[in-house]
Amino acid sequence: MNKIAQLGAALSGLALVSAAALAQSGERIHIVGSSTVFPFSTAVAESFGAKTGHPTPVVEATGSGGGLRLFCSGVGSTYPDIVNSSRRMRASEYELCQGNGVREITEVMIGFDGIVIGAADNGQDVLELTLSQLWLALAAQTPTDDSCSSFEDNPYVRWSDIDASLPNQRIEVFGPPPTSGTRDAFVELGMEGGARQIECMDALHDSDRERFDGLAVRIREDGAWIDAGENDNAIVQTLANTPTAFGVFGYSFLDQNSDRVVGAIIDGVEPEFDAIAEGDYPISRSLFFYVKNQNTVLVPGLAEYVAEFTSEDAWGEFGYLSSRGLIPMLDDERAEAGARARALTAMTEAPE
Repeated sequence: MNKIAQLGAALSGLALVSAAALAQSGERIHIVGSSTVFPFSTAVAESFGAKTGHPTPVVEATGSGGGLRLFCSGVGSTYPDIVNSSRRMRASEYELCQGNGVREITEVMIGFDGIVIGAADNGQDVLELTLSQLWLALAAQTPTDDSCSSFEDNPYVRWSDIDASLPNQRIEVFGPPPTSGTRDAFVELGMEGGARQIECMDALHDSDRERFDGLAVRIREDGAWIDAGENDNAIVQTLANTPTAFGVFGYSFLDQNSDRVVGAIIDGVEPEFDAIAEGDYPISRSLFFYVKNQNTVLVPGLAEYVAEFTSEDAWGEFGYLSSRGLIPMLDDERAEAGARARALTAMTEAPE
């Protein structure tokens, strides 16, 4: 081999080594966060990889709170590029990001989801609950009288102890841990909403908000509620093995497992696609992901991933994410949110 050929082979080998090093040095998009958003993000990651030729992003379900902490830890290839969240970023998390140099963040609302009170489909009647009954079942302390003058550790052992029309079964609910966005949304919409359906608790909300907040959001710790980890699929599997128990998880997991689990009717409304989209189902919420704009110069394809997620093929009314359980926004809302996302418009202030 002559010197020119040898030099060419050497350069070719160096290029291969450099490419391999680049692939191992953080240039693959890294996504963390919500287990509820995880299946949507994974579907987009796979489509993005197939369409663009970029490496398929790594997606991890760490929970919304844990994911946001990782995302806000710093800028660069050692930190996540995107965080999925089943609730909006908190002001304290935004400030954490700013303090660690993560100063250019794009917020992308992707659609809606309902929080389901599910059970194994064993042929029994579907549970019908009011939000107030749900709160009485799961609150750490409940009123001793109709005036809320005093409270006691939750005395209810069976659902029928709350109302004779409910099943004569032990209260046993598997749900997400405190780091989960699903837990946060359930506490805000389900627990606080249920507490306010009780007349004296609603009065307490107006007269002593701090005391109300302390009582309304505390979930009992006597075994009736069981923290079951960040993985909603694990909760679904647990219900299959525990036929008298209930679980708290996102609608998409009900939709994907409709042959195994059923969702309770809450305040007379079934957890169905249209009811969640129209805001009739009482425990529904918005879903998000956040982009670290400063990493777009370090990680090839980050902007293209955002474009894929916000394409009509993905998040549209008839997109592939809808078939996985995502409840799309209205057409004009999608158009506006998509334009901001694809322009990587950075947040200018902490979320309210």
